[in-house]
Amino acid sequence: MSDRQSAVDLDHLARYTGGDEAINAEVLRLFDAQTSELVGRLQGILDNRDAKSWKELTHTLKGAARGVGAFNMADAAAFAEPIDPVRDRGNASHAIAALKTSADAVQAFIRAYLAR
Repeated sequence: MSDRQSAVDLDHLARYTGGDEAINAEVLRLFDAQTSELVGRLQGILDNRDAKSWKELTHTLKGAARGVGAFNMADAAAFAEPIDPVRDRGNASHAIAALKTSADAVQAFIRAYLAR
């Protein structure tokens, strides 16, 4: 499986880290922690019908995921970003599920990468 097809494109990440494995590991650890925290907040934002926080958080996830090369996760966040959680709770719930699925894949990749 090429990096482009995996949960994190290490070639993309290397453009920012110079391919330094220690820097890669640190960036991925930080992204892993941020991902858990941010994706975990989405349901509360949906429950509170907070459209502004929804847009801000999904935008943050999209940018962070693109930055590390987690393109499937970035795509899931980009899909979620324009959804209005007040008017379209069904699609917002589906978007959360898709983000959790992609975040799980990224986090599994990160665990495997860090265990090398």
